[in-house]
This record gives sequence, structure tokens and C-alpha cells, in this order.
Amino acid sequence: MKAKASKPAKTASRAKPAPRKAVIREVAEAMWEEPPAHLGGAFSKMLVRPETAGSRLMDYRISVYQPRAYVAPHAHAIQEQVYHVLDGEGLMEIDGKRQVVRKDSVIFIPPGVEHAIYNTGVTDLRFIVVTTPPEDEEID
Repeated sequence: MKAKASKPAKTASRAKPAPRKAVIREVAEAMWEEPPAHLGGAFSKMLVRPETAGSRLMDYRISVYQPRAYVAPHAHAIQEQVYHVLDGEGLMEIDGKRQVVRKDSVIFIPPGVEHAIYNTGVTDLRFIVVTTPPEDEEID
């Protein structure tokens, strides 16, 4: 008895998303911003975000905190963050415990962990922050 050839399964046709373009930005092109809850001279340049570069999955910024500047303790519902200290020194607070961070310190913050960073040094604290996804949900 001859077996019947099976028909190939139909696949749902999916429209391809529009191709995205690579972006090169000069840091000097971006304006300094002082985001909410960033206090005392805590400035950031939003270099790669959905609105600045068309990114879908990340927020990449450089931050400079003047002496005494800080971001208030907070937590993110779904976002992960990596801080990479480039210059200066200060304190990273994670769940109420503070630890010195300085040039070449790398900090990973998972969702739900309360954190803050303070410039307790005598020079500017300069660092990169990478956050994914770029937008968060509210924590109750």
C-alpha cells in the first residue's frame, strides 16, 4: 500500500518589520538632562534610547554626578541595569547597604532591588548605565 504524501504545513505569513538603521552619535550632540529623582547635579546624556536611536531593547547613557549629587533610592519592576564607573568614586547603595565604587567598578542590578548611587568623592563621578528594557513598570 502506497503512503500518501503529506502536504507541507501552512505557515502564517508574517510581515517583516521595517529594517532599522545603525546610528552613530557624537556624545557632544546630546544635551545634558537631570532626570527625575536625580539630585544635586546628577546629569545624564541619553545616547541610545528608542527616541534617540530607535533601540527597542536598551537604554544606554553616560552620567556625570558632581560631588554631593545622587539618585534617590529606587527599584525597577522589570528592568535590569549595569553601571560601569569610568572616573571618580562614590557609594553604591543596594538594599540599604552602601559600598565604595570607583573607576572600573561594574555593578549589576536585577529587577526589584532597591538601589542608589551617591558621589561622595571630591571630583565628578562619571559612569555608563545600560538598562534593559528601556521602559519600566511601576512597583507598588
